[in-house]
Amino acid sequence: VWGSRFGKMLLRDLNLPERGQILDISCGTGYPLVEVLRRKGEAARIIAIDASSAMLDIARKKVADLGPLGKKGVFFRTESPLPKLSFADHVYDVVLCNLALPEMPNAAAALADFARVTKLGGEVRCTIPLQGTWLEFHDIYREVLVKHDRHDALDRLDRHLESYPSVDDCAAWMRTAGLAPTIEIEE
Repeated sequence: VWGSRFGKMLLRDLNLPERGQILDISCGTGYPLVEVLRRKGEAARIIAIDASSAMLDIARKKVADLGPLGKKGVFFRTESPLPKLSFADHVYDVVLCNLALPEMPNAAAALADFARVTKLGGEVRCTIPLQGTWLEFHDIYREVLVKHDRHDALDRLDRHLESYPSVDDCAAWMRTAGLAPTIEIEE
């Protein structure tokens, strides 16, 4: 549920080139990859990477379930984007990363690497939970932890929420990566 909500934002108004090269970084279990497959042109090619082979197995199954649509133009690689992507410079028309950027130790450096592998005029799209994301859910979760005297988990939750970047942080990362910041916030 979490990933698909952000994935829909990631795909909003996305134009995929007919013969494009698409990189899905940390594709997880295959969303929004499956939707990208439905939208891509016949000659477009997608490389989907994830560090977890178990996650890739689930993504492969989802793609296989698409029948003929899922048999052409998608390639899976068990690979971490850290410390650096293994791809050459200026290869991809579109680079996608749904919710994985915050898990990387240096988001600014990761974004710069995403930009490095993107063709001039290409597009890098990432989704990131920002400070204040899903406050209602986290408040309810906090209440449950307090009720069950789970203060150790409460401390971890607070540290996790403090790690969410601000809009200004994200814009600075994009500028550092040489990208033109466009930030969309959905409430």
